[in-house]
Amino acid sequence: MSKFFRGTLALFSFLCLSTVPVLAQQYTIKFATVAPEGSTWMNVMKEYDAAVRKESGGRLGFKFYPGGIAGDEKDVLRKIRIGQYQAGGFTGVGMGEIAPEERILDTPFLFRNTAEIDYIYKKFTPEFSQAFEKGGFVFLGWAEVGFVYVFTQTPIYSAKDMQGVKAWMWEGDPIAQVSFKVLHLSPIPLSITDVNSALQTGMINCVYSPPLAMIALQWFTNVKYMLDLPLANSSGSVLISKSYFDTLPPDLQQILVKNGQIYLSQLTEQSRKDNLAAIKTLQSKGIILTHPRSKSQTAYYYQTGQEARQMLVGKLYSADLLNQIESALAQFRKEHPGK
Repeated sequence: MSKFFRGTLALFSFLCLSTVPVLAQQYTIKFATVAPEGSTWMNVMKEYDAAVRKESGGRLGFKFYPGGIAGDEKDVLRKIRIGQYQAGGFTGVGMGEIAPEERILDTPFLFRNTAEIDYIYKKFTPEFSQAFEKGGFVFLGWAEVGFVYVFTQTPIYSAKDMQGVKAWMWEGDPIAQVSFKVLHLSPIPLSITDVNSALQTGMINCVYSPPLAMIALQWFTNVKYMLDLPLANSSGSVLISKSYFDTLPPDLQQILVKNGQIYLSQLTEQSRKDNLAAIKTLQSKGIILTHPRSKSQTAYYYQTGQEARQMLVGKLYSADLLNQIESALAQFRKEHPGK
């Protein structure tokens, strides 16, 4: 074969290959969250994105806006509703703006261990998914933030020790409002994006957060103690605008939902492991763990949780839903006494 012929053949092959159509990305999901870049939540979301891109042949993918650059959760919801973004990662505060009944999962002292959480989520997810859809969003999966603890600059053993602390309350959060009310505290409402500066200036000296978030948000540098009794479990989820979801072809909808269940379940498991590790990290940074000094004091905390849940009946959720969840938990504890 002559050099000329070989060269012509190579050129022809190149031209043919260059005309083979490559599937371009047709759908971009702009995703906003307060979770910082490099956090467990964002790392798993990037794995989710990679899986979606691979299975869709590059037709669908996420574009991320982490670290609160799109604002707090209420800002993100507003921007999704006007089409500036399409999806977000939300805690109970954001989810409650869409489906108020979901906030029952964040009420104080409801859960005592992860087995209880898994049981209730599995049993009631279909109901909450319908509620999200009524609010204009499609549920892609739970992304649990983790057990929330109280962190302070002075040690807390009992409810009495909380008197006089300058506690932060997530601005506009009804769960936090009733939680502090039953504990007889007068909190200082602030946006989550203002907490760090408020700690630094001394405006507040008490916050509540999962351990991992305390590190990710750098709040731990301005507190000294952690009450080692979960105040609540902070729910989380990834939601996408239903109006945008409905524009996706059925195969892409299926890819998005299927991988959401896979990767967000992994996120919950990893978040639990990371939160346990974060407690050890916090201790190594000088945070001291305190505990209720008696069983009666622990029982008192659980009693305040029941009072708080009753106060929210008719405001966030129905008495029937509360009864269903508390009855299901009571039955689970009876059947699984060791958990």
